[in-house]
Amino acid sequence: MLDLSCDESGLANAVRRAREKNIIIPTFAQMRDPDIIPGPVKKRLAALGLWDLDPANLFRITWKNEPKASGGGFGAVNRLELPPSLTGVKARIALLLGKWFPTGAHKVGAAFGCLVSRLVTGRFDPTAEKAVWPSTGNYCRGGAYDATLLGCDSIAILPEGMSRERFDWLANVAGETIKTPGTESNVKEIFDKCRELRESGDKLQIFNQFDDMGNYLWHYTVTGPAMAEAVRSLVAGDERFKGVVLATGSGGTLAGADYLKTLYPLSKIAACEAVQCPTLLRNGFGEHRIEGIGDKHVPWVHNVRNTDMVIAVDDEVPMKLVRLFNEPAGKDFLVSRGVDPRLVDNLPLLGISAVANVVAAVKFAKYYELSEEDVVLTVATDSMEMYGSRLREMEDERGAMDAVSSAIAWSALRETGTDQMEELTYLGKKRLHNLKYFTWVEQQGKTVEELRAQWYDPDYWSSVPALGPQLDKLIEAFNERVGLLAGTA
Repeated sequence: MLDLSCDESGLANAVRRAREKNIIIPTFAQMRDPDIIPGPVKKRLAALGLWDLDPANLFRITWKNEPKASGGGFGAVNRLELPPSLTGVKARIALLLGKWFPTGAHKVGAAFGCLVSRLVTGRFDPTAEKAVWPSTGNYCRGGAYDATLLGCDSIAILPEGMSRERFDWLANVAGETIKTPGTESNVKEIFDKCRELRESGDKLQIFNQFDDMGNYLWHYTVTGPAMAEAVRSLVAGDERFKGVVLATGSGGTLAGADYLKTLYPLSKIAACEAVQCPTLLRNGFGEHRIEGIGDKHVPWVHNVRNTDMVIAVDDEVPMKLVRLFNEPAGKDFLVSRGVDPRLVDNLPLLGISAVANVVAAVKFAKYYELSEEDVVLTVATDSMEMYGSRLREMEDERGAMDAVSSAIAWSALRETGTDQMEELTYLGKKRLHNLKYFTWVEQQGKTVEELRAQWYDPDYWSSVPALGPQLDKLIEAFNERVGLLAGTA
């Protein structure tokens, strides 16, 4: 559970570092509603690029950034709706867009929730310890970015098979980058490296997105309300919002779906994974190409009891579709099939996992036979900005895209069916929950008592977001001690 107890020695050092680095930390409330960000901070942002390594960009950890690379303000939640002309289903499928976060991915928010909860309580000392970010891609980038802005040294850990762009970017931001064996499905190897670092005697702390409730808290508190705003903009009647479909990844974004379910209790939550590594669907294993979603375990922060369905996606389908959505021949083909050219121009806003989410949402819509009045929500964690090398690799392997390969990719989406899916019963959910034992109790030192509490205690999951207001007060108190708030109101 999230610990907000204070260590005065570490807190004094963190305050001193923040004063030296001119750091003001945003509250979760300001991330939900940027209108309440102090005017002088907004003025400072007007001169900054979205990815600039400036502490003021902490205030851009929000779903409401103006969609521009530099000098942007704030507005509505960034989203994109995909019409039937593209998806082939009647239902309206919409995505929240992570592209317009610093680093181009919403994982920068999850990392913020994990780091700041320890920083403002003094339980992490930035003057003496390094922050370690285990990840299959975007989370360690977000963690390294946040750590730099918050005056902390960082170590990024990710599999060696991830896209080259990630490593190139980390070389300029993270203090150190460690490559572990495998690809996005090799999470245990990341955990093993974390254990090795803990036992090294170095002064560091592990910020593990898969078990750190700061991840769950940030998504429930910030992503959840952003999802709700998007739903309200799309549909008036509660019954027409049908659910959220998300690749499991660390399980953090599913916390936003948990929030939505408190508002729309009839809606469903569907967890998506790759057919090639069917951990949830078949207790299986394997490797796949949907970068960044991680698997072969059930994340500690995944509230499995709230999940209604598991959907597995053949990774070949999103890999074909990212070519269709990004290569000139594919774009021309889409326009020839009646897809609005303005939408086609925006499809690069969807990274590989986002396209997998869309495929899963199509399967969800077909399974429940949804109509044109129904809405399904999902998320684009990132855009294609970090995957240009993957497009080049596929072109080298498969040749240039033409009308024939475009038609094949188009058909792969249109012919997606309702296979490889399971609507979870009570016992089906418990089966997934019990899988946590083997990773988290046997390997990672969690207790059976807390594992049982996650399932049986009705207050366990609601107690995490209940800490949000307390954390905001701690952030405000931290800023007051730093003493940079004067004149920013």
